[in-house]
Amino acid sequence: MTEHQVVSILKEAEAGISVKELCRKYDMGNSTFYKWQEKYGSMESSYIKRLK
Repeated sequence: MTEHQVVSILKEAEAGISVKELCRKYDMGNSTFYKWQEKYGSMESSYIKRLK
């Protein structure tokens, strides 16, 4: 998954979709979600774009 996709998934969680539902939807484990949240949680897509 790209960084942009990860940030999009994290935004869905912020919008109120449960972690359990997101994990099922994107076929990933809870631990993966929380690792992404720790790493990308404060980033915006535009910021990630500038990193590349």
